[in-house]
Amino acid sequence: MSLREEKLLRRVTLASVGVAILLIALKLVAAISTNAISMMASLIDSTMDLFASLVTLFAVRIALQPPDEDHRFGHGKAEPLAALAQATFIAGSGAFLLLEAVQRLVRPQAIETVDWGVAVMVISMLATAFLVLFQRHVIRVTQSPAIKADAAHYGSDFLVNAATIAALLLAHQGIGWVDPIFGASVGGFILLSAWFVGRKAMDQLMDREVLDGSEARIHAIAVSHPRVEAADHIRTRMAGRIMIIQLYIYLQNDLDLAHAHVIGDEVAEKIQEIFPGADILIHEEPFHGTNAPSITKSETGPSIQEIV
Repeated sequence: MSLREEKLLRRVTLASVGVAILLIALKLVAAISTNAISMMASLIDSTMDLFASLVTLFAVRIALQPPDEDHRFGHGKAEPLAALAQATFIAGSGAFLLLEAVQRLVRPQAIETVDWGVAVMVISMLATAFLVLFQRHVIRVTQSPAIKADAAHYGSDFLVNAATIAALLLAHQGIGWVDPIFGASVGGFILLSAWFVGRKAMDQLMDREVLDGSEARIHAIAVSHPRVEAADHIRTRMAGRIMIIQLYIYLQNDLDLAHAHVIGDEVAEKIQEIFPGADILIHEEPFHGTNAPSITKSETGPSIQEIV
């Protein structure tokens, strides 16, 4: 990881924590003054955001540590682990909003000081918008799963804040039932966001294959080498932002071991060009009838120029 990426990750996690603290302070005052259940729900949601941001801050610090004797593959899985924890926080926010919406439908309450509540929500939306834009920039540069999860729940906060403004204004006009309806809708959306964030984190923690066509691209790169007869046993997984690639290449029988490893290094360099930063392990095998893959070089489909 480059020094620029490390600095961006540290800055965005600190910014996330700072915005969460600001929003909690503003919404606490607004929740007390308005007596609005939607404002209280927004306050609880921001409190969960703070906990989630602290988890992200901690996870990114761990993930940035280099490999050591106890963690030879690095600490990249700290990020999907943090994303899974965040999915739990996000789901808790959605469940809370749904519960509060039901209670408000059953027991309506008067809402006070609407102007102050709306002002706080507008400020919250502006702060959240700037943070999400910063997070998306960092995601484009680093592909951090923890920051992706953080951006997901702050993006859901933007919707929560907008719904809260609408609920406050409509309740002020005497349409009180809109408040719980908005709350229920936002709660459902947040639960859906939690599902997508949690599923992606579980995919990484369970070493799921990278199902984006990478295997076909790696195969095409490997067999494009003039001395490689075939390639198979291609396996891929993600460890945080690092892609792990393993494969067998089958070489002509007249090659000695030293030359075989030179070819393996050349294939790894070509793969690195397409998958920068990947951790690549290549096993060289002699090519003969008893161990030949079912698909050989002459039977492959698209060329490297067509598939990369």
